[in-house]
Amino acid sequence: MGRGSLASFTTSSFTPCHCSQERGLCTRAGFNLIKLLSSVFYLGYSKFLPGTLASLAAFFAYIFFIRGNTAAHLSSVLIITSLGFLITDKAEELFRSKDAREIVIDDFNGMLAGLLFLPYSLSFGLLGFILFRIMDGLKPYPICKIDKLKGGIGVMGDDLMAGLFVNIILQLLRRLIV
Repeated sequence: MGRGSLASFTTSSFTPCHCSQERGLCTRAGFNLIKLLSSVFYLGYSKFLPGTLASLAAFFAYIFFIRGNTAAHLSSVLIITSLGFLITDKAEELFRSKDAREIVIDDFNGMLAGLLFLPYSLSFGLLGFILFRIMDGLKPYPICKIDKLKGGIGVMGDDLMAGLFVNIILQLLRRLIV
């Protein structure tokens, strides 16, 4: 199986990291954990639109698990954001590519951020999903500028900004509708 396949996350794809002095994530188990988390439990290995699948997974997490619990929603976004910034530099190194298609933690998190502080609603969730995929695909200014930044800041930052744009649009629509 080639790059991007589910088999490429096995121990046969172990590559030593450039930080031989560091401990912790520079182990076979650490590499596999980084791949697991950065690919959102291997959704990023899908040959079919991995970023969209991760965004869809976030939509389902919003609908079935967060269910309008603002504290859980905010905690999830903060934890995933922190984790994403922590691991995406190393994930890019492991996948040997800037913002590799396997790295979808940014899409998952950006989608969740786009729905933060909104009323729990299937309609808002679906509209948020559609708007997020549009924003992430088009990358209007300043998202395009953030996307060009190196490492985790570029990987996570552009999707957080897309999520913020989506959130602003949905907050405005909410106030116009109600």
